Amino acid sequence: MPDRGGGPTGPRISVGRPSRRVRTLLMTLGVLAVLAMAFVMFAGFWTDWLWYRSVAYSSVFTTTLWTKIGLFLVFGLLMALAIGVNIWLAHRLRPPLSAMSLEQQSLDRYRMSVAPFKKWVLLAVTALVGLIAGASASGQWRTWLMYINGVPFGQKDPQFQLDVAFYAFDLPFYRFLLGFGFAATVLSLIAAALTHYLYGGLRITSPGARATGAATGHLSVLLGIFVSLKAVAYWLDRYGLAVKSSDFKAAENWTGLRYVDANAYLPAKTILFCIAAICAVLFFATLWRRTWQLPVIGFGLMVLSAILIGGLYPAIVQKFQVQPNEQAKEAPFIQKNIKATRDAYDIDDAQMEDYSGQATTTDDAKLRAAANTAASYRVMDPNVVSPAFQQLQQRRNYYQFPETLDVDRYKGEDGKEQDTIIGLRELNIQGLPKRNWINDHFTYTHGYGAIAARGTTTGKNPTGSPDFTESGLPSTGEFGKYEQRIYYGEKTEQYSIVGGPQKELDYEEDGEKTTSYKGDSGVSLSNTFNRAAYAVSFSEPQILYSGAIGEGSRILYNRTPKERVEAVAPWLTIDGDAYPAVIGNRIQWIVDAYTTTNGYPYASRTTLGDTTADSLTTNQRAVVAQQNQVNYIRNSVKATVDAYDGKVRLYEWDTKDPVLKTWRKAFPGTVKARSEISQTLMDHLRYPQDLFKVQRELLTRYHVEDPAQFYSGSDAWQVPADPTTKDSGSVPPYYLSMKMPGQDEQAFSLTTTFTPRGRPNLGAFMAVNADAASKDYGTMRLLRVTSTVKGPGQVQSELNGNDDVAEFVRNLKGTDSDIDYGNLLTVPLEGGFLYIEPVYTRGGNQNYPLLRKVAASYGSKIVFENNLGDALNAVFGVDGDADTTPPDPSDPPGDTTKPPATGGDALQKAIADAQKAYADGEKALQEQDWPAYGKAQDALQEALERAAKAKPAGGGETADKADDKADGAEKPEKDDGADAAKKPDEGDEADPGGDQGT
Repeated sequence: MPDRGGGPTGPRISVGRPSRRVRTLLMTLGVLAVLAMAFVMFAGFWTDWLWYRSVAYSSVFTTTLWTKIGLFLVFGLLMALAIGVNIWLAHRLRPPLSAMSLEQQSLDRYRMSVAPFKKWVLLAVTALVGLIAGASASGQWRTWLMYINGVPFGQKDPQFQLDVAFYAFDLPFYRFLLGFGFAATVLSLIAAALTHYLYGGLRITSPGARATGAATGHLSVLLGIFVSLKAVAYWLDRYGLAVKSSDFKAAENWTGLRYVDANAYLPAKTILFCIAAICAVLFFATLWRRTWQLPVIGFGLMVLSAILIGGLYPAIVQKFQVQPNEQAKEAPFIQKNIKATRDAYDIDDAQMEDYSGQATTTDDAKLRAAANTAASYRVMDPNVVSPAFQQLQQRRNYYQFPETLDVDRYKGEDGKEQDTIIGLRELNIQGLPKRNWINDHFTYTHGYGAIAARGTTTGKNPTGSPDFTESGLPSTGEFGKYEQRIYYGEKTEQYSIVGGPQKELDYEEDGEKTTSYKGDSGVSLSNTFNRAAYAVSFSEPQILYSGAIGEGSRILYNRTPKERVEAVAPWLTIDGDAYPAVIGNRIQWIVDAYTTTNGYPYASRTTLGDTTADSLTTNQRAVVAQQNQVNYIRNSVKATVDAYDGKVRLYEWDTKDPVLKTWRKAFPGTVKARSEISQTLMDHLRYPQDLFKVQRELLTRYHVEDPAQFYSGSDAWQVPADPTTKDSGSVPPYYLSMKMPGQDEQAFSLTTTFTPRGRPNLGAFMAVNADAASKDYGTMRLLRVTSTVKGPGQVQSELNGNDDVAEFVRNLKGTDSDIDYGNLLTVPLEGGFLYIEPVYTRGGNQNYPLLRKVAASYGSKIVFENNLGDALNAVFGVDGDADTTPPDPSDPPGDTTKPPATGGDALQKAIADAQKAYADGEKALQEQDWPAYGKAQDALQEALERAAKAKPAGGGETADKADDKADGAEKPEKDDGADAAKKPDEGDEADPGGDQGT
């Protein structure tokens, strides 16, 4: 044929085998590709091992790894063996092949095509099924470890009299084994049936018998095994009734037996167990009878019995026995549920008492005096004042504070503990002046310093701001000297590489410096292999070849306290709020951790993620991450994470918790004894919020112990919505030092309120002693309100409609400012309840909240005053005693602890000192000498305090001049509040050597 392509013609080129050099190259490339893929898979494993070794918890890694490998191998091999043996057996029991029908002739082609690869097909199928089964089984490592290490609870369920450990530790593993057995049997049955069909043991359209005797016997044995497992399932279902959830109008997430379970389902499961056992024997009997007639009849009867006995009969019992008199029938089971639930959530010791809610005295002076000592009223709300910390103490754009600060206790200058608002100045990678790989991971590596303020007073600079007890960069104040560098924190989520040739940005007393990490945390990158592994694991090739990494370089990651504790103790559930404390010379993050189970018989379940949510968890603080349901929880472990070197320590807290004892057996040496907790650490431990929120949610129903009343729901409560915010959500619990009725001294407590379900008035008040150092720690007291008392929402509504508030809000709108309501504190007082609420403003010349007003309510009266002292005086109609009045938010710190100086000489000297300090401040402000300006402001404040205390009764011209000087001294900040260069406490550029220097 002529060439019709239109292109040039030429000699044919014969294509032969590639040259030896090409084959060698291709083979080399293939080997390298395989090695590269293997290294990628190995890198994750290797970096995990290096990390666990760096935190000294390698035993957790190895125990978990070997448990997973063991389960993978055992159950993977068992599944592969089950499938492989049944395929091999079906092939061996095949009949002689003969093309007797069109069906067999069609199958003959498949048999011929499979014949050369039978062994490989068998290996491939069994290997695939084994890998899937092994991978699934390895995920049950927690179930296995709890099963083999389980310790008894020492409590028995009321129905079967078995230890709770059977339901918590044993039953889950038995169910896993049963599920695995069902899967292996069903897959074996399918594989055997397909093999018998392929080789003629089973026939669908061929004339004659549908199955050979060998196939009948083989499949009957597998069906007998399946029915035997079903019999075991029926038997375990009997015990499963004790942990079964069901819909019941008496309580949501009801768990445990009810009347119909005990009197219908339980006997039905026993009968079905017997029927299934007999049916299994009939299937096994086909080995001799070679007919399915009896087994099929038996199986049909079992299915019919399951419908009639297991379904219809319980429905009849429920309809005709229970519903006509449900309350009486269910009463014994409700009682069991109440007791088990209260035990499981550790609320059985909650002390309930009636409380009138109405004042027991009409003596206003007595009420006013009692209000002085009833509580340390926290006018600084940690959920509101974070922007003030940010504005006044951030100092650099690349630092930040959490949106919700924490409440702790520290000793003041007088040696007494005081409620303190604390937050750490953590790194904010988004605020860097220039973003690049070196800045992100080498130069800006850590935050700097703790900032703290008194919870019960406000500062004067400016008025209404936090009264800082620890401030500045570096921080100075009541904490003394401590390691201020924060390499591990709640906001520190990126990795950093430290300790090598590249220096880090740092600060010292004389300003901006550089530093190199001296801690032993992190993983060494000194060798090429580790660098390559992290380059692959973090998808960052620069780690492998960057010159910024060298001898001494270490990589820090998994840097949030929650991540670190979860990694070293994967069997714990972590509280949503880690909080910092300065302990000795280090900042420690304190993390509360819980042990949980879903297998406590009769105890109703709760979903942790939902129960721990409140008005703050929408955008400010985290909740318990797990959305799993549990019906037993204990705060069994207190953990600490060092903010500098990341050291994680786990301490036993609940010494009686059997779940913790089980995990300590599984991971020996990982949890320290409670006796190893130092006193300085103990002083900062507190009752955890998330546990408290779970308990308060359960107590909305389970404060009732009478079955009839519980069933009717007549005394059910609810956690009220937070009235101080527009966001939806429950009111958060509040930490507060206060006295409960009958107590002589204040105790650091965690408090909450309840309202009757569907009603706004106050139903109850609850407080738990939150001071871990107290012998009464964990004591929970409930005050059930017996009269009609305004609830938090009603108090807030009355406050919003108050004339003084309305005028205040109108005036604010004229200055383009907004109002922020602080925590609405509820305090029991002389038979009634005192409500205290700080009110903040922001906007205008200041974009952070300042305390401007305090609202108070007692009985039917509500007031809105300039400060706490005035609010208490107004609500009781009596001026408080000067010696016992709580610190006024507008007064400078120390007014209530130092005796006032008297005498004209003292006054004149104070005025002279104030004038000098004011002049020094003005000079320093002009020269932008910020350290000198700060010292002058401190001296001015101290002189004004002395002048105020030495001021003659009734006032005087000289003292008024001192007040005028005070106003003048504050003008530079008030006039230039938005100008960071004029306010050394607020802007990034106020400090010498700011961002430009880096």
